[in-house]
Amino acid sequence: MPMSAEPARTILALDLGTTTGWAIRGFDGLITSGTVSFKPGRYDGGGMRYLRFTNWLSEIDRLSGPVEAIYFEEVRRHAGTDAAHVYGGLMATLETWAELRGVPYQGVPVGTIKRHATGHGNANKQAMIDAAHKRGFSPTDDNEADAIAILLWAIETQGGLA
Repeated sequence: MPMSAEPARTILALDLGTTTGWAIRGFDGLITSGTVSFKPGRYDGGGMRYLRFTNWLSEIDRLSGPVEAIYFEEVRRHAGTDAAHVYGGLMATLETWAELRGVPYQGVPVGTIKRHATGHGNANKQAMIDAAHKRGFSPTDDNEADAIAILLWAIETQGGLA
């Protein structure tokens, strides 16, 4: 891929959940990814998960940013009520964080991400991990693989515009 004379925008991609997958393309064009757990501790109040997520976003922004755009997996159906509640809380926290800082954000439908990564809109977790490996990444799990796929979709389609 030819190097552009223009510096890359810092883009953050997230697969929201108790174990959140993340991938970021820094201003230098390098892509870093991983997972972070927002599992509540034994003595945590109900909002601590979201406070820790807010602090994590601020730390990512401080260390790798400033973040100029955020893309996240837009889930329309969850297997369980708890997962739906956690996702909704993380999404609300993310949107609030972004709004306060003027950072544009966009949800990307699950099928769109899977289709872009694998050619199939209903690809399973292993297929997403395999697709990331084919692109030269080594995700630790499907959460990280999904975040990588979201980031690659955002870069390669310019957020769905291409």
